[in-house]
Amino acid sequence: MKLPVKVSASEIGRLLVIGFEGTDLSPELRSLLLRIQPAGVILFARNIVQAQQTHKLIKDCRALVREPLFACVDLEGGRVDRFREIIGPTPAAGQVFSTGDKRLFRRHGEIIGKACRALGFNVNLAPVLDLAFPASRRVMGSRAVSKEPMEVVLYARQFLRGLAACGIIGAGKHFPGLGEGRLDSHHDLPVIKKSFAQLWDQDLVPYRTIKRELPMLVVNHANYPAVTRDRLPASLSKKWMTEVLRRSLAYKGLILSDDLEMGGVLKAASIGEAAVEFIRAGGDLCLICRQQENVEDAFRAMVRECERDSRFRRRVAESALRVSKFKAKRKRFRPLAAPSPETVGNLKRQIWEFSEQIRFESFSFAAGSGAGR
Repeated sequence: MKLPVKVSASEIGRLLVIGFEGTDLSPELRSLLLRIQPAGVILFARNIVQAQQTHKLIKDCRALVREPLFACVDLEGGRVDRFREIIGPTPAAGQVFSTGDKRLFRRHGEIIGKACRALGFNVNLAPVLDLAFPASRRVMGSRAVSKEPMEVVLYARQFLRGLAACGIIGAGKHFPGLGEGRLDSHHDLPVIKKSFAQLWDQDLVPYRTIKRELPMLVVNHANYPAVTRDRLPASLSKKWMTEVLRRSLAYKGLILSDDLEMGGVLKAASIGEAAVEFIRAGGDLCLICRQQENVEDAFRAMVRECERDSRFRRRVAESALRVSKFKAKRKRFRPLAAPSPETVGNLKRQIWEFSEQIRFESFSFAAGSGAGR
């Protein structure tokens, strides 16, 4: 693939997915979107107060960006549930898995996918592929479904199919695995001392098995010193993203960073350095979830590095092209009309009925039937 010597500001913006404060399109956000032309936006509970308001906010953002926009949310169910206040709580992945019924695993993806689609989203940063080892139980809780890799695969595969049936792009996380992480990477840098052979046989199995079913994946901010021989998080590691993910696993989808505002990466680099090094190491999309100042810093840092380093320019051009081709191949960016009160009411009812079913099935499964029936 022949890449251009120069890259434009819009190509650099194409490598950013940004979050922001507020529940409407502020003048500051409008200016930022027009100037950097990001690949996408990500919304959190702070941005989501009502179904029609959320749909309008995404529509307003989409109107300012020339390319189709990734409208992202981080919705797993359980404690990671951005729609809880407007359509009710969705069960956690661990609760759904406890039923042992793969039909309900898919239904979990469909329920979440329908809600995402109705509110205007097209990307959901789920499912979690981390293994549920005791070390990470305090941090991960019911977000992780099992310590057995193939049980994680069973749930994730069905969940992704449920999302896809609703036109929602899923993203597996948190590569290469936080199952042995004792610290929360939102605040600290977890250090996971497993060998590469151990990771290959355990934590990497879900990625190895369903790599062709993962349109996107999210790279974490943990350090693996036995693998990389350094103190860097995986999100800044060429070893993990280029050598392992792209070459050894032959992964073809888009590689996202976990939020670059998290403590696990900011202990190793400034926000601008983190964005540059994530792209240099082989990543495609920098996720910056809140502060406009941090988005501006990351954008400027990448512009400066493109002016200074021809190899980095080629790396930017490569990922910008990959993002554009990814979007061009998908028809999942056509938004539905704003949700009516009847649509919202129907979603609430379906989520409540699903939650009740999960409670009943979990109780029944505790009697001793096998998983994945």
